[in-house]
Amino acid sequence: MNPETGTTGTTETRILLRHAGDPDLKKIGTYRSYGGYNTQERAYRELEVDWMVNELEESGLRGRGGAGFPMGKKVSFLPHGDEAKYLCCNADESEPGAFKDRELMQRNPHQLIEGIAISSLAGDIGHAFIFIRGEYDRQADILDEAVAEAYEAGYLGKNILGSGHDLELVVHRGAGAYICGEETALLDALEGKRGNPRLKPPFPAVQGLYGGPTLINNVETLSNVPHVIANGAAWFRSFGTEQSPGTKVVSISGKVRRPGNYEVELGVPTRDLIMGLAGGPPEGHEIKAFYPGGSSSPVLTADDLDIAYSFEAMAEAGSMLGSGSIIVADDTVSIPHMALRTARFYHHESCGKCTPCREGTNWTVKMLERVVRGEATPMDLDIISSVQKNIIGHCLCVLGDSMAMPVSTMVNKFRDEFEEVIASAAMAGFPTEDGREAEADGEAPGPGGVGPKQVERERLVGRPLPTGAQELSEH
Repeated sequence: MNPETGTTGTTETRILLRHAGDPDLKKIGTYRSYGGYNTQERAYRELEVDWMVNELEESGLRGRGGAGFPMGKKVSFLPHGDEAKYLCCNADESEPGAFKDRELMQRNPHQLIEGIAISSLAGDIGHAFIFIRGEYDRQADILDEAVAEAYEAGYLGKNILGSGHDLELVVHRGAGAYICGEETALLDALEGKRGNPRLKPPFPAVQGLYGGPTLINNVETLSNVPHVIANGAAWFRSFGTEQSPGTKVVSISGKVRRPGNYEVELGVPTRDLIMGLAGGPPEGHEIKAFYPGGSSSPVLTADDLDIAYSFEAMAEAGSMLGSGSIIVADDTVSIPHMALRTARFYHHESCGKCTPCREGTNWTVKMLERVVRGEATPMDLDIISSVQKNIIGHCLCVLGDSMAMPVSTMVNKFRDEFEEVIASAAMAGFPTEDGREAEADGEAPGPGGVGPKQVERERLVGRPLPTGAQELSEH
């Protein structure tokens, strides 16, 4: 136990990032030297499809993209038959604070390709796509080269390894829209349409890309598949917890000394991640709050550092593990301003298709701008919370919820700080005790230190109460 941080000395358990330090790992020769593609060869030549699907289900591998839905269940939902089926790898990693998939694709692209090939065999899928974020230009180039190497080596294409199974894999570059991280919006974008979420049901496993059954998983989830099939479900479940087995690549950023990606067993104390592996906040500062699963997850406070980092523990704490991206805010960070930045991002990225998200994100931004300008009242904080309740659970997709959940928790848990920001911003520009006048919103004060905006603030804040004895007038 470290007496300064209270951590137990958690170390990384590297499976997906085991050989990430080798700069040549992205080349197929180096990947094969570490045993790469051995599992695919065994799967295509020896293993039964039903056995592979069962192992994926028994492993308890949950989606690492945010929702945490069991990957094996998704494969089992695909209908049997000769109809065309598709696999879509969601590599549109646009969640603020998330950068794990970028490292997995950049350092070890063949691990992802092998996972896609094995999953395609398990689901009897003949067409696969990697939908990669438009800003990930370097990673897309690396994937293109790796896919070409896999085709040349016979791990993709027609009659793979003499199995009779065909698989076409295409790397598709997005146009930088956050909404395309939502699975049905991703499908629309792949079909050449504007990336808008679809109404569900039908779900993609029944009717997805081009109207066919579609398996959608993210980069980290698919990268786990070769390891599950190679070592078995029992091996995979030996890591992590009962409900959250396996390891997780966690992106840690914000006010920490060693930001980066760390692969750990699920269930380790969150304190060990932030204070141990990431080094904690800068010297002399303390943690105020943190997003445990990217900017769309409800924030937790320093009192929650000892919660286990797992799907079930985060849910019990009122938050979510999400994409596995921890963003840390220390005592130098203004929570109201952080809430405004969060709301502005989701308002900008909203596709506008449904009213609760389109109007709710817009009104939330306007209300939070009033807060930081000092034009709000405590009643406005109640209105902000009410607006978030009307957003959550009423949108076509989770983008609206992704703003409403963290903003709502920030207002509820740090209400005193919101009221303090309102009061201090409202008083800016008024004469101080030493007789000087401060500027408000960059506006130079007029005669007497009072400008037009300050007069409005005086009306909102209220005039000072009179002093001395007061008498009622007879008239």
